[in-house]
Amino acid sequence: MRAFRRGVGPAIGLVMLGLLVSAEHTGAQTFTPGGPDDPRIGLSPGWHDAGEAAWNMRLLSNIQKPTGFYDPDAPGDNSLSNSDLAHQGHLTFVGNYVGINIYDVSDPSEPVLVTSIYCPGGQGDLSVWGDLMFMSVQETRGRIDCGPDAPQGQVEPERFRGVRIFDISDVRNPRQVAAVQTCRGSHTHTLVPDLNDPEMLYVYNSGTSASRPAEELAGCTDVRDPDEPTTAYWSIDVIEVPLAAPERARIIDSPRVFEDRETGRIDGLFPGGEHGPGTQASRRTDQCHDITAFPELGIAAGACSGNGILFDISNPRVPVRIDEVVDPNFAYWHSATFSNDGSTVIFTDEWGGGGAPRCTADDPPTWGANAIFRIVDRRMYLASYYKLPAPQTEFENCVAHNGALVPVPGRDIKVQAWYQGGISVFDFTDPNNPFEIAFFDRGPKSDQELQRGGHWSAYWYNGFVYGSDKTRGLDILELVPGDHLTENELEAAKLVHFDELNPQTQPRHFWPAAFVVSRAYLDQIVRHESLAPDRARQIESELARAEALPAGEARSSALTELAASIQTDLRTADRETRLEDAERLRRLVGSILDLASVE
Repeated sequence: MRAFRRGVGPAIGLVMLGLLVSAEHTGAQTFTPGGPDDPRIGLSPGWHDAGEAAWNMRLLSNIQKPTGFYDPDAPGDNSLSNSDLAHQGHLTFVGNYVGINIYDVSDPSEPVLVTSIYCPGGQGDLSVWGDLMFMSVQETRGRIDCGPDAPQGQVEPERFRGVRIFDISDVRNPRQVAAVQTCRGSHTHTLVPDLNDPEMLYVYNSGTSASRPAEELAGCTDVRDPDEPTTAYWSIDVIEVPLAAPERARIIDSPRVFEDRETGRIDGLFPGGEHGPGTQASRRTDQCHDITAFPELGIAAGACSGNGILFDISNPRVPVRIDEVVDPNFAYWHSATFSNDGSTVIFTDEWGGGGAPRCTADDPPTWGANAIFRIVDRRMYLASYYKLPAPQTEFENCVAHNGALVPVPGRDIKVQAWYQGGISVFDFTDPNNPFEIAFFDRGPKSDQELQRGGHWSAYWYNGFVYGSDKTRGLDILELVPGDHLTENELEAAKLVHFDELNPQTQPRHFWPAAFVVSRAYLDQIVRHESLAPDRARQIESELARAEALPAGEARSSALTELAASIQTDLRTADRETRLEDAERLRRLVGSILDLASVE
């Protein structure tokens, strides 16, 4: 097992609670994130009337959970909590511990509830694929028929723990067509398409609970013994789903991805416990909490309790572990996000299990945070940590949770939920120096006691940010131009459009040939002073002149000449020109040549 400091990696950067952000990052902003004048500090409490603070973000709408999915007399009741999100077309799917709510978000300012499905059984994480919807079921109260009467005995034939599959061709009347039983239930799951077989879909199932007995499900062995070859622990499940016949979905393998490469012993990764004085006590690695697949790159990142794992999934039927890391600052490896080019991966630490206040001013800034790793030759090297910079109160459960990329060309930006810490948007283009660029936050639900709540997840989808708040419902927000994001960058991001978005199946972002994409790259050159201001203004003027020309030979010629002139800038640049500046210029040249090739 390899520790996080292996090899000669890049220097480690750190964003500390309450520390000043460097001058390069502050621009003309009027406050310092995390500083004493941060508007998130001191927000008034309340359930649906708490104080709100936003910076470079705007709340467009909030729709509260429908009747039956909340208890107004027990606002901290986790059994009725919202959980994760999935998206398809103009629909947003919101998981819940007692079922599913589906919203029409055609108008983000006025989302409309389309369907509610009562189906208890655990946090209910969701994914969608064509006419199919997948739902994770973990708890022993789940029934095959989604009924309300929880099975009571240790062995119950009607109990369901695993992955449900619904037909949603009629979204107002979803119909369960398959229910794949698993030994340890399904805490989360990941959809993995086979790029060589569009008729087959795979599901990586992550079970985190105790195993059921063999009397209830044949083949399950509830023995936590690494020498017992049939143990239900230290493995994940691979489920095969024939898309033309989803009712035939089945487990085809439960690979021992945690075994020691040399001895074959299945508990070959972190055994659990402390790492030394002043460190966290990390969980034993006998499960994955989340696996984020990046099918187009053939890789996946497993946040696996005591380890972060890099997988090769070029054959989705056979995930192969290719690297693993530990971190003495991590309590529980929870989720992962890749950069768009796959050169960086972010892992989150769910210190305190999501129910404790872990963002107070006294908490270590490297605990309950993100760890950002560079990937070099398929090995991971720690670059830095990022934690929500604004200290939260002892009455707000706050820890790193779910998020995903914002598709700004030329930059790596992530939007992320932090439970009652709200939503934070940060730039990690330089993995050594992440910094916050936007946020949205509400005050605690109570200033007298800790009541769990806050944003479970936050994702960018087709131009908007969707936040699933455990108790306060579905939020829809938008980023707005500011010191760290220009209007051109945001408009370029909106050109990336997906028919579906599932939180643990990461898509690759591509941008069409568009003048706003070139202007986004030019804005980044101006922001980082990669060119002299006069030269940048000249390029902008030439872009505008080319855009005013009718599409055809004249425009193409003007754009080609402009690209050639910027390439000359590159060739004649001083030897001391920073590599990142040169890369920004190359991206601008590439985008202009793309425009020139459009007929």
